[in-house]
Amino acid sequence: MSEIAIVFSIIGAMIGLFVWDRLPVPVVCLAASLALWASGLLDLRESLAGFGDPAVVFVAALFVVGAGMEAVGLTAWMGQVLIARAGDSRARLVVWMMVLCGGLGALITINGAVAALLPVVVVLAIRLGRSPGKLLMPLVFGAHAGSMLLLTGTPVNVLVAEASANAGAGGVGYFEFALVGVPLLIGTVVIAVLFGDRLLPDRTGRNLPPDLSRHVTTLVEHYRLRGALTHLRVREGSALVGEVASAGLVETEEDGARFVLALRSDGSPRREPLAAGDWIVVNGPPEAVAALAARLSLAVSEEAGRPAVEDTLLNRDAGLAEVVIPPRSALVGERVSPGMTTPSGDLVVLACHRGGVPLAPLTEIAPGDTVLLRGTWQALEKRLAAPGVLVVDSPELLRRQAVAMGLGAWEMVAILGIMVVLLASGAVPPAVAGLLAAGAVVLLGILDMDAAYRAINWTTVILMGALMPLATAMERSGAAHLMADWIVQTLGGFGPRALIAGLFVLTALLGQVISNTATAVIVIPIAVSAAAGMGVSPQPFLMSVGVAAAAAFLTPVSTAVNLMVMEPGGYRFGDYWKLGLPMMLWFFVVAVALTPLIWRF
Repeated sequence: MSEIAIVFSIIGAMIGLFVWDRLPVPVVCLAASLALWASGLLDLRESLAGFGDPAVVFVAALFVVGAGMEAVGLTAWMGQVLIARAGDSRARLVVWMMVLCGGLGALITINGAVAALLPVVVVLAIRLGRSPGKLLMPLVFGAHAGSMLLLTGTPVNVLVAEASANAGAGGVGYFEFALVGVPLLIGTVVIAVLFGDRLLPDRTGRNLPPDLSRHVTTLVEHYRLRGALTHLRVREGSALVGEVASAGLVETEEDGARFVLALRSDGSPRREPLAAGDWIVVNGPPEAVAALAARLSLAVSEEAGRPAVEDTLLNRDAGLAEVVIPPRSALVGERVSPGMTTPSGDLVVLACHRGGVPLAPLTEIAPGDTVLLRGTWQALEKRLAAPGVLVVDSPELLRRQAVAMGLGAWEMVAILGIMVVLLASGAVPPAVAGLLAAGAVVLLGILDMDAAYRAINWTTVILMGALMPLATAMERSGAAHLMADWIVQTLGGFGPRALIAGLFVLTALLGQVISNTATAVIVIPIAVSAAAGMGVSPQPFLMSVGVAAAAAFLTPVSTAVNLMVMEPGGYRFGDYWKLGLPMMLWFFVVAVALTPLIWRF
C-alpha cells in the first residue's frame, strides 16, 4: 500500500470512528497518531511532536486564563450587564446576549462563554415569559461568530496563524481576525433578530441550569437569618482594635455570641487588623450580644447605614454552602449550635434545621439535618470536598453567578490586558504570552494548581497534539498535494475564489460531523498546497478555512456548545439546520467575497 493510501485510510478510519461516537475522541486521536508511527510514515518523535507544539501549549494556557476570569467574577459581571441592558425587548436581549457571548468567547473560548451565560439567558427567558429555545441557539451561534474576533477565540485560529507563518505568508495578528470576525458577528446577530423567532421551536427543555443569582436571599429567608445576625461597630479604645479577625475573635463561654466576619467601615471585607469604625458581625441571642458589646466597647449598628445581610454573607472573600447530613456520616451525633466553627476552624455554622425547623442549641446532628455554613471560598471548596456531607448547591457555581468582580478581579484584568498587549505587539511568541498569563493566574492565587489543571480542556489539547503529526504525514506522503491538485484541476479554472468556495464547503461539511479542530488539521495542509499549486498567497485560503470551521451550525454534535444547549432549549436534531443554514450562507459569503479583499491573493 502506498504512503498516500495509508494516510487516507487512517483519515477515513478516524472520521468513521468520530461519527460512530463509541470511543472517546482523545482515544481515536491518539490511535491515529500511533498508526502513523506503526505504518512507518513517521518515527516516534515525529508522531508525538504535536504535544510540544507551541500552538498546543498556547491553547492549554488560554484555558487557565479563561478559568481565572470566571473565578474572579468577570463572567458574572458580564451576566449582570446582560440582565441590566436586556430590558423587556426580545430584539434587544438577542443583540446584547450575542454580542456579549461573542466578545467573551473571543477571550476565553466559546465553551467558557456559553457555560457562563447559559443560566443567565434561561432566567431572562423565563422572566420575560419566553421559551429558552428561542434564545439559546442564537446565544451559541453568537459565540461561534465571536470566536473569529481574536486569535484566542478558538484553537482553529491558532492553527491558521501558525500555518500561515510556516508557509512563509506571515503570521496573522491578534486583532487581525476581527476584520472578518466583526462582519460575521454583525450578520449573525441580524439573522437571529430577523428570523430566529420564526425558525426556532417554542419549547422549554429539560435540565434547565439553576439560577443562583438570588440564592443568598432564598437562604437568608429560609434560615431566618435577617434578624439573627448583629452588626457591631468597633469604637475608639475597643480591645479589638489591632486584633486580626478570626473565628475565635469574640467567642467566650459566658457571652454565647460567635464571630461571623469583619467588615471595613465602607462595608467591604476586612482582612487586615481591625480599626476603629470597622464592623464585626456576630451570631447569638440578644442578651449575649449586648453583654459582648458592653465588655468590648462595641456599638450596636443602626439599621440604616449598614450592609444588607445578603451582602454581608456573600462577597469577594467568602460565601455560603447548604449541606445535608447523609446516613452513616461521621458527623451524626455531633452537637451543633449556630455560631460554632467546624473542627478545621475556617467554617462558621450559621443555622441548623431539621424538617425546616431550627434546632435548639447543642442538639445532636441526625441524618437529614441541613446545616448552613459560611467561610472563605477556598475553605468551602476544600472542606466540602471531603465525605460526610452532601452539598446542595455548588459554592463554585454560586460564586460564579452571584459574585461579580470578586477578589482578584482587577489583578485578572491586568493579566488579561498585559497578555493582549504582548499578543498584539508580537513582543513574544503567543505561547510565551499565554504561559506568562497562566503562570500569573496561579502565582497571584486566582487559581491553585489543582484548579488550573482542571481548567484545561484535555480533550482539545490531546486532539490538537495527536492530530498535528497527521498534517506532517499528509504533506510528506504527498496526500495533501494530491488532494490540492484535484481541487485545483476541478475548480482552478474558475479562479481562486472558486477554490476558496470549494475549501469552504469541504471544511464546513466535515465540521458538522467531526470536531472543527480536527477538520482544520486535515484541511489546512490541503489549502496550503492548493495555494502553492495556483501560485498565490495561502492566507486568504487559510482564513476561509478558519471561517468555515467556525460555521458549525447544522448539527448538535458538531461542537460541545451546540450540544450544551440541546436539553435546556428543548431542541431536536432537526432544529439546528433551520437557523443554521442561513448562518452558514452568511459565513460562506464572507469567506468567498470578503476574505480575498482583506488578504490578497
